[in-house]
Amino acid sequence: MKELMVGLLQLPTLGLNTTRLEFYLKKAKERGCKLLLFGEYVLNPFFKELESFPKSMIKEQTSSRLELLKRLSREFDITLVAPIIEVKGGKYYKKVVKISPKSISYYTQQILINYSHWNEEKFFSNPIEALKEPLTFSLDGFKIAIMPGFEIHFDKLWESIRKKRVDLVLVPTVSTFDSKERWQEVLSTRAFLNNCYILRANRVGEYKDDEFKWYFYGDSMFINPDGEIEMRLDNRESMLIEPIYKDELAESRRAWSFLAHLKKRGEL
Repeated sequence: MKELMVGLLQLPTLGLNTTRLEFYLKKAKERGCKLLLFGEYVLNPFFKELESFPKSMIKEQTSSRLELLKRLSREFDITLVAPIIEVKGGKYYKKVVKISPKSISYYTQQILINYSHWNEEKFFSNPIEALKEPLTFSLDGFKIAIMPGFEIHFDKLWESIRKKRVDLVLVPTVSTFDSKERWQEVLSTRAFLNNCYILRANRVGEYKDDEFKWYFYGDSMFINPDGEIEMRLDNRESMLIEPIYKDELAESRRAWSFLAHLKKRGEL
């Protein structure tokens, strides 16, 4: 049975001490993990905190974090996927980096939250343009896609997941307030309707402003192709590692035949 061990780290924003991160990577390696996902705003501060930092400091922080992840990826032979903040031309950009032992690639988040109390679209300079396909890549024969946080709500992006027969969707988030059950339902439904695995890494910790206390509740989870949550974490710093199987993907797709119906009608 062809399998791939994948995992996630449920962390608050990392401090300067990298010993903790090296400890997790060592444990992940021991368990045969080949891919590890980070939540949003783990490598850099939460976006509302960025206003109090000089851009030069965040630029240097991102650079040092990337060098650390590149070293750890090579040392432990693990592909790392993590949201980062890029500073370029005096502007902030919200991206996700994929670092393998031999290469590095970036995905610029296409849709950002623009609510009055949480307006990433206004804060960041990510372009607003026609949607492109999510970043996809292959690892040990499995097709994997990256779909950060807010983007999971948009059907257009899932069209690419179906057409490319993606096996695993990586969802880094920074969910807070009373959204726990909603995220669970949406992600379970997306996994089921697309007969794919979903790995969701949500950060932990909190942020306080004049109006709200932003409590990031964790609840990172691993969902199978039938939409069932097989493993989830609570609200503490932790790591989750689970296998994904080609046979389980094939059986789920045969049983529900959603893709087959679309293929017969020329939609795939």
